[in-house]
Amino acid sequence: MPSTKNALEELFIQVMCSNVITSNERSQIQDILLVGYLNDDEYAIINRLFYNIRRGWIKIVD
Repeated sequence: MPSTKNALEELFIQVMCSNVITSNERSQIQDILLVGYLNDDEYAIINRLFYNIRRGWIKIVD
């Protein structure tokens, strides 16, 4: 699904530039995960976001 990958790439860029992830952005990730099949690149984008959150490089805000 190219549109899913594009949405994830845009979300990743937005989060990495601001160093925060909002509840809306978290909901977008959840919706993408619930849609169904994701390819390896899409999983890699999501895993990179989670890694950055765990390291404290991205803050979670409401």
